[in-house]
Amino acid sequence: MPMPHWTTPDPVALYARSQPDRLACVDLATDRRWTYAALDAAIQSAITVLADGYGLTAGQRIAAIARNSADLLILQQAAMRIGAIFVPVNWRLSSAEQLAVLDDCEPALLVRDEAAPWQPPRQGRATVEVGAFAADIVAAPPAPRRALPSVDATSIILYTSGTSGRSKGVILTERNALATAINFGVLGRVGNRSVFLCDTPMFHVIGLITSLRPPLLQGATVLISPGFDAGVTNRRLADPELGVTHYFCVPQMAKMLREQADFAPSRWTSLTALFTGGAPNPAANIRWWLDQGILMVDGYGMTEAGTVLGMPIDPQVIAAKAGSAGLAAPMLSMRLVGADERDVAPGEPGELWIAGPNVTPGYWNRANETANAFSADGWFRTGDIGRMDEDGFVTLIDRRKDMFISGGENVYPAEAEAALLDHPDIAEVAVIGVADAQWGEVGRAYVVMKPGRRLDAMALASHCAARIARYKVPKTFCPLDALPRTASGKIQKHVLRAREEAGSDAFI
Repeated sequence: MPMPHWTTPDPVALYARSQPDRLACVDLATDRRWTYAALDAAIQSAITVLADGYGLTAGQRIAAIARNSADLLILQQAAMRIGAIFVPVNWRLSSAEQLAVLDDCEPALLVRDEAAPWQPPRQGRATVEVGAFAADIVAAPPAPRRALPSVDATSIILYTSGTSGRSKGVILTERNALATAINFGVLGRVGNRSVFLCDTPMFHVIGLITSLRPPLLQGATVLISPGFDAGVTNRRLADPELGVTHYFCVPQMAKMLREQADFAPSRWTSLTALFTGGAPNPAANIRWWLDQGILMVDGYGMTEAGTVLGMPIDPQVIAAKAGSAGLAAPMLSMRLVGADERDVAPGEPGELWIAGPNVTPGYWNRANETANAFSADGWFRTGDIGRMDEDGFVTLIDRRKDMFISGGENVYPAEAEAALLDHPDIAEVAVIGVADAQWGEVGRAYVVMKPGRRLDAMALASHCAARIARYKVPKTFCPLDALPRTASGKIQKHVLRAREEAGSDAFI
């Protein structure tokens, strides 16, 4: 029996009718506010600007190089309603890198900040500044309602942050976005009275999807900040008038929060939890936050699938399972698979394979990479290695590509990194495998020491040997002032490998 055509869900339009006066969105930089009725009307006016002013049609791309604002949310929602494809570009990239992304997605319209590097219009591409676009929306009448596009049409392209050095566009449909809203909404206890603070960049899945779609699905409130400022965020989390219930950040941002002079978590009285993702979060760090009275809820997700795993919001469970990324999201099927592509036993390492409505259909203009990302029977290969315990909690060990073999043993650098991060003198660390005449490969640790601390290789090796098997202990240590990271905080190990190949480091 043929199934009816399922069109894109539109929660903003729903709540414009069911709770029109409820606060939907606040642009914190300008203190502009929209109820659900006003936000719905602004989106319809944006459609007038896009369709009548720029001639945008379904399938065309609209790129944005701009800091977070409510205007980007309105732009994306308007693009969604007409079937155009929204492409937020990392504004931290160089002009050459931005042009490479634009050449790949070929937008018909580029919306940019005044501060963004100037991108000259190319044939078939119009350019407008965010402020002018926002003014056009205010002046334009709302467009008539039109039929919504298919839920499976490409709606968003998010370019990966490039931990391997090559950025690629991840295709997201509205089915994907809805599934992530449900997955995080269930795991994160999101409700109609939730208030989300979004200061993670909206060119990232955490900013554009995880911090916006769950509250909008519930008819809740989103507070959009231009960007992260640790002092400002500290004050906002403590502001009873804002009443922030959900805040999502990467562990490096959480570290900056606790280093602020006005850090006062006891005043974060409305916060349900501090949600973290995007990078490993050591168990000791999570327990430290618990001691401050804050539930730090770690999880695991990716641009290609949004929310995948999440910890329950329960202090006893978090304390007992600290270091785990949690349980599988409700709209997700998951396997841990060995090299023979068979499921591994509980406690054994395996690659995380996933399936569900949250998983991307593939990569933009990358047919071969799309094919390689999926198994023959349709499972998405995440490339991440994990272990599942008897309770179903998954602990991520490392990236498959980062594993190396030392003396015939598989070594996952993240295990050595976790041991080193447990040392009081170490601020940051990254371990890679390097060639060794005796063992084939051994670990090399790039270490950022805390201020005033000196790197003592023998002491660090001894510290590791008390916690992990000797073959996992790094053989050499290299001091660095900072680790190379992407805009979303992920360590770029390919940069460290390039340094090693160039022979530019001094090792201890």
